[in-house]
Amino acid sequence: MKLKDILFVAITAVLFGIVYLGAVYMGAALTGILTPMGLGIYGYEPFYGIWFLAAVFTTYVLQKPGVGIIAEMLAALLEVLMGNFFGPIIFISGFIQGLGSEIGFAVFRYKKYSLQSTMLAATGCTVLSFIWTGIRSQYWTLSPMVVLGIFVIRLASALIICGFGCKLLADGLAKAGVLKGYALGLGQMTLEEE
Repeated sequence: MKLKDILFVAITAVLFGIVYLGAVYMGAALTGILTPMGLGIYGYEPFYGIWFLAAVFTTYVLQKPGVGIIAEMLAALLEVLMGNFFGPIIFISGFIQGLGSEIGFAVFRYKKYSLQSTMLAATGCTVLSFIWTGIRSQYWTLSPMVVLGIFVIRLASALIICGFGCKLLADGLAKAGVLKGYALGLGQMTLEEE
């Protein structure tokens, strides 16, 4: 990886780490609102797509294997250092989410970067994070309908916010010329020249 790629990963991790921390507090607030109705377990689910952004966005822009895991773990580490009340276990979550993203891009052997690949990456993040939180939160003790609800809300969040949102954001930045020195920006310049 070149120095500019390392700097891009670091800057992305810082920005998304801040966003991640905000999502934690929004999730806590929504959990508080939903708890009296018996729906508190769903409080964080609409925000999961936000927590997958660093991995999918960075991989989509740089188009290199492994950067998703690095970006996601850095963002998680920064989130913890800034005051995430879940503590260091978030660092493990970052690794798992980054790995889910990598699996999504690996399906196309890191050669196809499209809406389909960002959606697969978002799905990979959802599935692996669901398994991880299922183990930590003992989903097997919940009713199957509650577990299904958790998965469906998390997947919808991931596909809309992360799968679609990352592509939209990155393509917009590339068209504006902000990403000229990166793989996505170079691909955009090639399209404009044709």
